[in-house]
Amino acid sequence: MSPVEMNLEARFEAYVADEKKIEPKDWMPDAYRKTLIRQISQHAHSEIVGMLPEGNWITRAPSLKRKSILLAKVQDEAGHGLYLYSACETLGVSRDELLDDLHSGKAKYSSIFNYPTLNWADMGAIGWLVDGAAIMNQVPLCKCSYGPYARAMVRVCKEESFHQRQGFQIMLTMAQGTADQRAMAQDALNRWWWPSLMMFGPSDAESPHSAQSMKWNIKRFSNDELRQKFVDMTVPQAELLGLTIPDPDLRWNEERGHHDFGPIDWTEFQEVVQGNGPCNKERLAARRSAHERGAWVREAAAAYAEKQAQRKTSSTEPHAA
Repeated sequence: MSPVEMNLEARFEAYVADEKKIEPKDWMPDAYRKTLIRQISQHAHSEIVGMLPEGNWITRAPSLKRKSILLAKVQDEAGHGLYLYSACETLGVSRDELLDDLHSGKAKYSSIFNYPTLNWADMGAIGWLVDGAAIMNQVPLCKCSYGPYARAMVRVCKEESFHQRQGFQIMLTMAQGTADQRAMAQDALNRWWWPSLMMFGPSDAESPHSAQSMKWNIKRFSNDELRQKFVDMTVPQAELLGLTIPDPDLRWNEERGHHDFGPIDWTEFQEVVQGNGPCNKERLAARRSAHERGAWVREAAAAYAEKQAQRKTSSTEPHAA
């Protein structure tokens, strides 16, 4: 590294440490840029792929009101993906590159979306647990050191809070319903609990990026810290629902002031991340198909933009007398 680069990096580190925002035109280390591209693109992919498990239930929701709420939620997720792809593009990477990486399997998305949705109670469990875990992850990102990402997250988090409340309300309705409905709610909790804990990523000792991301103020809390916050928040909510969290080791630790919980099956997590989850192939196939079927829309939009640019150019050119 040259003396000039060392000086730039020192100034960058001091700037970030002073809680100031980095903007797209500011100098930044290549490693910082690459870390942001990896994280923001993975986040964007997760929002888009995350539409699939719930979109499957829009036409099968139990009432018109439930249909309209779920439709609005899925539309929100699409919007979140667009905010995040736009933020990622400010780092010098194109939307086409990002999507190519997703469709080829090179880029990752949240492991949680590779699990199937078997019945309506899963819509409640996803909203309550999955969106609850997402909020726990994402609220600190509103103070991320990279300006475009932090600003995008403000709106995303506001909308995710509604999603979490909507999911909890579904679970509450089912938990107070018939014996069959209550059993469905408990079954959904049983199936989504451990994958939700895995959403925070591997343990701190096994997380290759966390320490540097925290030093750069991209992340504010470690994976294990966020996971503990989520457990502590969710246990009393489950008690209010009258449902049982499927963890025999779960108990309050008075000395720590936190809940202790059982070991996570990280072998399952790695299998899902590596593409061997229950729905990995199905999710990617659906995204590739949607991208291919939408090619004509992108081509038409590009042709229209080019035509408008040509008209603008011709209208500003001087005409012969």
